[in-house]
Amino acid sequence: MASLAPTDVQMQRLEGAYSNVFHASPLKRAKPWLIAGGTLAYLLYAFWFFDLGSLFQGGKWERGASYMADWISYEIRPQLKFKGDNVDVTFARFDPIGPNPNPDWIVGKGTRVVTVEFGSPAKWLRMSATEYVVHVGGQEHRIARTPERLVEPTGPLPPFIEYNDGSYRALFGFEGYADLYENRALARRRYFGWANFWFDPDSRFWKMSVSELVSSVTSSDRIRPEQSNASLALSDFLNNAEWQHGDVFAKLLQTIVMAFVGTLFAFLVGVPLAFLAARNITNSVIVNQIFKRFFDFLRSMDMLIWALFFTRGFGQGPLAGIAAIFFTDTGSLGKLATEALENVDNKQREGVRSVGASPLQVQRYGVVPQVLPVLASQALYYWESNTRSATIIGAMGAGGIGLKLLEAMRTNQDWENVAYMVLLILAVVYVFDGISTALRRRLISGS
Repeated sequence: MASLAPTDVQMQRLEGAYSNVFHASPLKRAKPWLIAGGTLAYLLYAFWFFDLGSLFQGGKWERGASYMADWISYEIRPQLKFKGDNVDVTFARFDPIGPNPNPDWIVGKGTRVVTVEFGSPAKWLRMSATEYVVHVGGQEHRIARTPERLVEPTGPLPPFIEYNDGSYRALFGFEGYADLYENRALARRRYFGWANFWFDPDSRFWKMSVSELVSSVTSSDRIRPEQSNASLALSDFLNNAEWQHGDVFAKLLQTIVMAFVGTLFAFLVGVPLAFLAARNITNSVIVNQIFKRFFDFLRSMDMLIWALFFTRGFGQGPLAGIAAIFFTDTGSLGKLATEALENVDNKQREGVRSVGASPLQVQRYGVVPQVLPVLASQALYYWESNTRSATIIGAMGAGGIGLKLLEAMRTNQDWENVAYMVLLILAVVYVFDGISTALRRRLISGS
């Protein structure tokens, strides 16, 4: 079998033909290593300059797990407190359990001994006049109590008990926890899912099964004589006090309109002005420079800065968001359109001019057909991108779902609502990305 290795003569020919490869200077050969070393040195400098080690070490990582749990679950928060000789159980005002709660996982409500179960028979808390009993996975720990104080620990505590400054915390894993004090216990019972997502406790359809809901909606016996059951169910869903579906959908539509109108106005203004900025279309250096610098001015400030500026001028609302998108994208689309116009094929222009067309007709039939597919494709990309950007500028006061998302995050309690709106935003961005990609593909291919 013949050898595939090149002969000495072939190697000499290759070296002669590609001497810049075989006889590169030492600096050129070391260039990749210098780039890699410089990049590593810069990353190490950035790590030191921003003190990332201390930031990671001092991070509140446990909060992240708590927030993620709140995205996919909810809590019911009973409070156990002595009323005379008996343990009284009350619930927070806005607990999702509804009016007159009496869950089956609280045993002995209003008696001398109350037991709160956490998810399974192996996890429970018992409160009596003399002690707390915490039971987790076959292990049991007792904490003696008096009306004035809890007895401090005298030895090591089990992993499911924490002690801090006179109070205890009993940990039951994902199912929740309980803070234990001398005269009361605050329990947090966690459930997987989103509570009352479809209907709130004030609705007649609350806690109905799917079959019961379908039967009620299709029934001819109206709950309210003036309104059909289907209409009432839709109204109760949209006006859900805990999830506010109607307001969320309205704010989401506001964000979509904000992105569309801002991008459309930017295209309608930026592209015509680009004809004045293009040097091969408008033969005036002064006019070209004026409009090119105008585009640079609009692009020099980020959309977020424009949003803050217009929020101060117009107040909170979609008008500020539309103006911010319009200003930023007018500069960007105008810049892109100018570059596209300056690179058109002049043969088509000359051909249209040769048949006696006016200057306006030359631009219409000799230039616009060349650049319109590209510009429309770019405008569609900006429209899809602005659907995401409108959420951010909305959070800065421009309205839309961004502002509602920020309000939910500020409460630090409605993280399930945050997850709901984030999923809606992701769905909208996914849909508009698909539409924009399909339209751009058709424009570029000429179909």
